[in-house]
Amino acid sequence: MTRNDWTKEEILAIYNKPLMELLYEAATVHRKHHDPNKVQVSTLLSIKTGGCPEDCGYCPQAARYHTDIEGNDLMSVSQVKAQALRAKSSGSSRVCMGAAWRNVKDGEEFDKVLEMVRTINKLDMEVCCTLGMVTENQAKRLAEAGLYAYNHNLDSSEEYYKEVISTRGYQDRLDTISNVRKSKVTVCSGGIIGMGESLEDRAGMLVALATLNPQPESTPINALVPVEGTPLEEQQKISIWEMLRMVATTRIVMPETQVRLSAGRTDMSREGQAMCFFAGANSIFAGDKLLTTPNPNVDDDMEMFKLLGLEPQKAFEKKSQPQSVSAEESKYKPLNEKPKWSRPGHTIERNVEAKAKAKTKV
Repeated sequence: MTRNDWTKEEILAIYNKPLMELLYEAATVHRKHHDPNKVQVSTLLSIKTGGCPEDCGYCPQAARYHTDIEGNDLMSVSQVKAQALRAKSSGSSRVCMGAAWRNVKDGEEFDKVLEMVRTINKLDMEVCCTLGMVTENQAKRLAEAGLYAYNHNLDSSEEYYKEVISTRGYQDRLDTISNVRKSKVTVCSGGIIGMGESLEDRAGMLVALATLNPQPESTPINALVPVEGTPLEEQQKISIWEMLRMVATTRIVMPETQVRLSAGRTDMSREGQAMCFFAGANSIFAGDKLLTTPNPNVDDDMEMFKLLGLEPQKAFEKKSQPQSVSAEESKYKPLNEKPKWSRPGHTIERNVEAKAKAKTKV
């Protein structure tokens, strides 16, 4: 039975169990709720890169930092379709489209994204989007277009979030998830470990996710990939043991959720990834890039699957395929809303220093 009343103390106790005991418990929970030999393969596609106005300390797409990423304007529908077909032929069952926006704004660009959703759904692939904050009406327009999932990560605990981001509030994240829940779209939400947070912060993030009712259908666990020019460029990379504990704990407190190994897999050996799959991870991102950070080659992943006896999960195994409604027949029209998403505006010294450093490089 899925619980929605987890406490930080309970989650910390699980996280800190002797490792073999923790892995055994997580593997037992995993087998009760999932086929242990199936792993969902998703492809993450950056449909609009760079120029983001936020100050997230981990992100090379923030316009205020100097990270040498190659930005691009919003891709065309035909470009996205070609990428989706390539992903499908490589074994992916889901395409997640990411745009470096603070929040969705009604207009020509959002209309184009809706058409991308319709196009990919018609390829019999699950479609996910991560576009920043969304209103209830925008979520329903995405659902009508055939969106399967919406990603909006909590990143960390509410307490540590304030040490990483000052341009938006934690409640905005929760409100966006709530807006998505009012549509027929599934929720994908997780976070990043290795940003300098404490174990209590990791448990706090899992409390925030596990006490949502229902819990997210998908939870990415990212290991920070420190990028030169960002405020977190000097963070030490986490060990495989920390990732294992985080995956296993997530599986135990969120038994029905698909737990995704996301950023940081390039630093994991095949043995390390195999242990994560044993501990309950059953989803990965494939392809050579995760938005802007490196990722294992898809051929290497398929070879690893073969070695481990894993098979890619087919599209719509967990939830039936949504039907796409054409733009002309849509009952949800743009409202040209101007929601007041928060701007806390407190000062994070390392973010300010990274911004100042960027100006000297221009």
